[in-house]
Amino acid sequence: MLPRHRIRFAAIGLPLAVGLTACGAATTVDVSLREFSIAPSVASAPAGTVTFEVTNDGPNDVHEFVVVRTDLAPDALPTDAAGAVLEDGEGMEVVDEIEDLAVGSSETLALELEAGSYVLICNIVEEDGGETEAHYAMGMRSAFTVGD
Repeated sequence: MLPRHRIRFAAIGLPLAVGLTACGAATTVDVSLREFSIAPSVASAPAGTVTFEVTNDGPNDVHEFVVVRTDLAPDALPTDAAGAVLEDGEGMEVVDEIEDLAVGSSETLALELEAGSYVLICNIVEEDGGETEAHYAMGMRSAFTVGD
């Protein structure tokens, strides 16, 4: 039979270990969308719940935030003639997105992400003064890695 103090230590240690495991499975990533960049606060996170806190810092355009799982380089995603990413393109899986985020607005996107390579993009294409602006083609893309 175990001495009484060892039993207390085991009983106290178990909830602590469970709590540490649960805390380690969630990561929050702040993301700034601007003309024309996507800037996550970190470039990687452990597998599990990843919560993206996304803010459109403008200064002028509506943006979106799309999480794509792919082994393709951020600047090598398949695009159409206008420069928009073909979200159903070969070698890509759109995990989820926030659409039409107005300047100054913020939204949260919580995802269960498996280990792998991801690309964060804005896939808006708009006409501006007769010119086509494909936000992805203009640099709104960033690599993001999820580890084991």
